[in-house]
Amino acid sequence: MAAEGPLAGLRVIDLSTVLAGPGCARHLGDFGADVIKVERPGGGDTARNLGWRDPEDNQTFFFKGANRNKRFIELDLRSDAGKAALLTLVENSDVLVENMRPGKLETLGLGPEILHKHKPDLVVVRITAFGQDGPYKDRPGFATLAEAMSGFASINGPADGAPTLPPVALTDEVTAIAAAFATMVALHSGVGQVVDANLLESMIQMMGPLPSLWMKMGELQPRLGSGLPYSIPRGTYETSDGKWVAVSTSADSVAARVMTLIGLGEDARVATVQGRMDHRLLVEDRMATWTGRRTLAEVLVAFESADAAAAQVYGVDDLCQDPHVVARGVMVEADGYPMPGPIARLSATPGSVWRNAQPAGSDTAAVFAQFDISE
Repeated sequence: MAAEGPLAGLRVIDLSTVLAGPGCARHLGDFGADVIKVERPGGGDTARNLGWRDPEDNQTFFFKGANRNKRFIELDLRSDAGKAALLTLVENSDVLVENMRPGKLETLGLGPEILHKHKPDLVVVRITAFGQDGPYKDRPGFATLAEAMSGFASINGPADGAPTLPPVALTDEVTAIAAAFATMVALHSGVGQVVDANLLESMIQMMGPLPSLWMKMGELQPRLGSGLPYSIPRGTYETSDGKWVAVSTSADSVAARVMTLIGLGEDARVATVQGRMDHRLLVEDRMATWTGRRTLAEVLVAFESADAAAAQVYGVDDLCQDPHVVARGVMVEADGYPMPGPIARLSATPGSVWRNAQPAGSDTAAVFAQFDISE
């Protein structure tokens, strides 16, 4: 069973697959919830066959990351026995997470109205591509569609190049966090209800003021590579030793110090935010020239001396060996498998990683015995 945590005593049924839904349940499990992952017999979660595999147990890295701190059972929800077993679990649980297409749970005879008859205060978390209603609710959807439709891809990539999708499962991870947050809000309400979380609207939240900017002013943020319209210089710049450094000047006071550092401190044309926006190419070219004449170490020392923001562009190999990351214990291990620890640190009731993902159905017998469910 899970180590004690602030959510100890909370029980979560995880019917979801792939990343966003399992990630939501995993965040709850990290802080002590008893998460019971339900998989279909003979197949299980499709993430079990997604991407790289750990040679020690042949499980995929994606599955292990999204399914730690859980117990694993198999149920055939198309059978009467499987439905009865699930409803017994519902009667003894607080949250159910699912990410089937809208209406699928109802087709199985397990819609929220049925679940709430068995557990009136149950929080049913439903994670889909587009939400439980609206014209697109029945469309199949993956994170890529949300990244495209939210406007995110349109502002990523070179100014003269193609819109660019993120090379990681960004939307799934963001939606997992959003759904976990919404779950805790619903639990705090004390009322049984449905949480409607979806990929598209989670990504829209990540767009900040840009939807408001267009609706109010008719203005669109242009695609600028790593640049931002209002923060100049801002981007990645190559150093003389072939390394790359990221620079941000979102605060006007920082931008002023960087202008002095790169030799534009006396140039009235770039003394204000608007001036730097009007003379973007001048500033960006000077920034690139300045870094290109110095090693990475020299650039970082100069920026630190100027109390300005810069950092080396890391690969994941650099990240995992960084002294700050190591000192903070950002990466943890469960059963010899390294992974990032819980998403936030609580001073009095911290989360923990107590168990790696396990084979499908490995806890079925124990869970059935615990809740007196017939095989």
